[in-house]
Amino acid sequence: MEHLTGSEDRGPQRIVCLTEETTEWLYLLGQESRIVGISGYTVRPRRARAEKPKVSAFLSAKIDQILALQPDAVFGFSDLQADIAAALIRAGVSVTVFNQRSVDEIFSMLFQVAAMVGCADEGQTRIAAMRARLRAIAQAAARLDAEDKRRPRVYFEEWDEPPISAIRWVSELIGLAGGVDIFAEPAQRPLGKDRIIADPTEIVQRAPDIVIGSWCGKKFRPEKVAARPGWERVPAVRDGQLFEIKSADILQPGPAALTDGVEQLHRIIEAWRCRYG
Repeated sequence: MEHLTGSEDRGPQRIVCLTEETTEWLYLLGQESRIVGISGYTVRPRRARAEKPKVSAFLSAKIDQILALQPDAVFGFSDLQADIAAALIRAGVSVTVFNQRSVDEIFSMLFQVAAMVGCADEGQTRIAAMRARLRAIAQAAARLDAEDKRRPRVYFEEWDEPPISAIRWVSELIGLAGGVDIFAEPAQRPLGKDRIIADPTEIVQRAPDIVIGSWCGKKFRPEKVAARPGWERVPAVRDGQLFEIKSADILQPGPAALTDGVEQLHRIIEAWRCRYG
């Protein structure tokens, strides 16, 4: 039975990460040596871009280059990568595609990846620390609730033309940080096309106190937002409460959103509540 419990029981050794979150997580776990290929959109951690071959975008991948790397595991994200996954599976590659859309689902993904590379204990420790910080942020919001500080109405814009509102984990983090997502209903829909705001005047009507832009890698232009027809009536424009959170920090359904992303939401929302609430 030695061969079942010895050094061979190590999990995958040659991993291709089709999206950024699994790359960042493996680096945080100290398992970056297992990564043999990454997404071209990866910016976290920055060193990964210099150290690892870029073999995919989001909706496309260089299948031949991935196969040449001889991966024993490929990690992907969402149904949008189903065609890439199918091509690799047909070529005999083991593929795991996660479909995390909520904060709890992100934590579940993080634990699964940690366990797959033999780092369940380290993963649990890091997950516990992230959960503890989220609880502290929620408690800070609750203290302001106790002081009758109003929760601001928040409009999070994932894309500008056409306007697309926040995805589920972002909406949940807004609430945890003490805000109210004005488009919480469509946040439950996983696909961006299902979160398009067909009538942009509805944003004005919902009167957001804070506008946060994260335009999927495109630079957020607050002056362009403020100049939209009718937006002079929006409280966020009147009070200069238009902010950017980089998409790599908040739209990555992995460690980034649960650390740097939520911290930025927390600072923006808490500052508003202390000044205007």
